Amino acid sequence: MFKRFIALPKAARETFFLWGPRQSGKSTLLRAAYPDALWIDLLKADEYRRYAAAPERLREELLAAPEVQQVVIDEVQKVPALLDEVHWLIENRGVCFALCGSSARKVRKGHANLLGGRAARYELFGLVSAELGKSFDLVRLLNHGYLPRLYQNNRPQRLLHAYISDYLKEEVAAEGLVRNLPAFAKFLDFAALSDAELINCSTIARDCGVSSHTVASYFEILVDTLLGRFLPAYTKRPKRRVILADKFYFADVGIVNVLSKRGEIQMGSALFGKAFENWVHHELVAYNAYREKFGTLSYWRLASGIEVDFIVDDMRVAIEAKASRNVQSHDLKGLRALGEDHPRVDARVVVSLEPKVRRTDDGILVLPVAEFTKRLWSGALV
Repeated sequence: MFKRFIALPKAARETFFLWGPRQSGKSTLLRAAYPDALWIDLLKADEYRRYAAAPERLREELLAAPEVQQVVIDEVQKVPALLDEVHWLIENRGVCFALCGSSARKVRKGHANLLGGRAARYELFGLVSAELGKSFDLVRLLNHGYLPRLYQNNRPQRLLHAYISDYLKEEVAAEGLVRNLPAFAKFLDFAALSDAELINCSTIARDCGVSSHTVASYFEILVDTLLGRFLPAYTKRPKRRVILADKFYFADVGIVNVLSKRGEIQMGSALFGKAFENWVHHELVAYNAYREKFGTLSYWRLASGIEVDFIVDDMRVAIEAKASRNVQSHDLKGLRALGEDHPRVDARVVVSLEPKVRRTDDGILVLPVAEFTKRLWSGALV
């Protein structure tokens, strides 16, 4: 078992939601953190039926068990009505709950009780470099993906196909998130081709044979089920016309590989470069959530096409992902243009495959992968 870097509350101290994509390791993490907790697993058919039919049973059972102070409810989104009972038990019995799930959509869309600020929100991501430690293998990670079970498996393709199939059947179809499942499955293929790219709903809609509004709602499902997230454009105080459209990143690069039929990606290829950018985004997003060191993440792009991949907070750090062993002057155009438009940017960094750290004459720091991960997770980069 990998030591995860997310810091959960001690037992019986705090009620919280723990969200994360399927197979990110939520249940394993909670069992290790709260070995003595009362566990309610709504993936079990009998437990699901019992609480779905009568949510008040949770209150009655805990009133009969005064010794129980910590409860874990796994896949809580399956019975949102339980949250009313959770609310009552927090207020009247002082019980602490760990509420775990892979989709907040049903909870939010159904206007379920989100506990009125009584529960913190945590998010668990796939494995990051610091959690892998000496097991960190970039090429393996970009081919297998970040989910623990898939990273460790020597033949992940079959598991990845099963993961996508289960997602369509259990997250999307079973929860009634879409009416036209074949159209949504087709959308997933085209959305994967847009990973780390500007999103054009009209183009994807035309390819899928649905409306732009439907495509926008499909992307919303991916976000709500934690399969991906948007990266907004940085638009503050532009000197030149900038692009305003969002970019989109899938939460796991292995899923992107399967959906877009990449096959095995090799270092030096264009596909490796796209996967590398997804990974840098993954590390930054996870670091921000786990350590709460910075607030916002965005990208910067001029109408001419010159771009910087990531802007951390309000120009604290600008980061470009370049899967190159030899970063050259043309690879630095975006960071140099950014420096002209935003001279107050604190640091400009290229994450690369170069073997050693170096700094250009105009102050751009070129970091090898190992040095990037070391500085990021030690807090020295941001």
